[in-house]
Amino acid sequence: MKHILHIIIGMCLLAACSYDEQLDLCQLTVTLVYPENSTGPYAGARVELRGLGRDVVFVDSTDAAGRTVFIVTPGVYEASSSSQFIDSTTATWWRYNYNGVRSQIIADPDSANTADIVLKMSRKRIVR
Repeated sequence: MKHILHIIIGMCLLAACSYDEQLDLCQLTVTLVYPENSTGPYAGARVELRGLGRDVVFVDSTDAAGRTVFIVTPGVYEASSSSQFIDSTTATWWRYNYNGVRSQIIADPDSANTADIVLKMSRKRIVR
């Protein structure tokens, strides 16, 4: 009888316990900051967001204002951008390369969660 009572109590305890996992998500806005006298910002620049200490990579492209929004779990991230823009508005064509990285971006549900990536520019003349 004692064993049956222990089994009934154990079953009641297991039935009373529930595991309800709720995943918190954050909105993280990354803005590309172009150098003075550059051709940017422009839509379509590639932005990568890597979770530090985790094997997770998010990839998106910017809007016309140079911004992109990621929906991520809280944590520490690194954002990078590497893109090319070809200016063919004049007789001489130029290829502009923009590169930048920003580390230690903290995404937290209680924060504004914005990060700027300051881009460096190099350019090369395209000979036709």
